[in-house]
Amino acid sequence: MPELDNCPKCGRIYVKNLRGMCDVCRKEDDRLFDKVYQFVKKRQNRTATMMQIVEATEVPEETIMRYVKEGRLKPTQFPNLGYPCERCGTVIQSGKLCSNCAGNLESDLKQYEYEEERKRQIAEREKRTYFTE
Repeated sequence: MPELDNCPKCGRIYVKNLRGMCDVCRKEDDRLFDKVYQFVKKRQNRTATMMQIVEATEVPEETIMRYVKEGRLKPTQFPNLGYPCERCGTVIQSGKLCSNCAGNLESDLKQYEYEEERKRQIAEREKRTYFTE
């Protein structure tokens, strides 16, 4: 049996789908996407900044960032488009974290693993019993 959910945009009940919204909101979203795509596909607009696209199309910046994040607008074709890093807010074009934040996270994880191994070794040493004759 299909799962029902409330549309996050309008609150209507709909059958859950991959897009995560009801048909009415999906059609509106597709219309907005077409509006943005028609603007940026023109040669002179391919290097437009986010603000220029927002001004020209009147589509909210968050919506355009979602299109980039979903892969509907490719940064390889439109180099000035991106979305914020989930940790620091720097504009990125792929993934969830910028390279700086990813490096910091990896470094923190290595430090944590080192500390955990050191604690394990200390606990192992303390468990040893020494016998004397």
